[in-house]
Amino acid sequence: MSMDAENTKPVTRIQREKHELILEAALDVFSQYGFRGSTIDQIADAAGMSKPNLLYYFKSKEDIHAPLLARILDTWLEPLRALDQNGDPLPELQSYIRRKLEMSRDFPRESRLFANEMLRGAPGFSDVLHTDLKDLVDEKARVIEKWMAQGRIARCDARHLIFSIWATTQHYADFDIQVRAVLGKERGGETRFEDAARFLDQLFLHGLTPKK
Repeated sequence: MSMDAENTKPVTRIQREKHELILEAALDVFSQYGFRGSTIDQIADAAGMSKPNLLYYFKSKEDIHAPLLARILDTWLEPLRALDQNGDPLPELQSYIRRKLEMSRDFPRESRLFANEMLRGAPGFSDVLHTDLKDLVDEKARVIEKWMAQGRIARCDARHLIFSIWATTQHYADFDIQVRAVLGKERGGETRFEDAARFLDQLFLHGLTPKK
């Protein structure tokens, strides 16, 4: 349990700052080494703190990991929440794809931490995956299916469409080293995300455009 959950006293500004410092350091460590490969000592070093000082704020590695996961899941789901059933389907899906790709560009550590959690069986996410995440995907799948029934986009499996968007956009964060190595110096810079956005527009939007 973290300091915030244990203490009933008001949290001071300095305590909040230390709390955020530790979480930021932990994000670096967990995203590089995974949960099992990370240690409290590594996180303390990354935060520029002693181990006893860190343990004043968080009692264990698990207590640091849990709030990071909660933040990441909330951030990761925001673009899907924003998919508007009243919007124009193709622009709505294009916006969703672009926002997911932007998140891979801007939050690569969070993406890798999320992927690592899935690979280890998602013990920190298990309940949420079967409730909040599933409920949201089901809700947005119904929106996509409604668009299909109206003839506004081509028919496909809505849930696998969402999975495919996750896979193709998050690839650019989770496998960034591979992407940059294969693209080389000329194409492996920041323009790789612009190139990816154009390709994913072509891949998804062309495939979803109703045939006349």
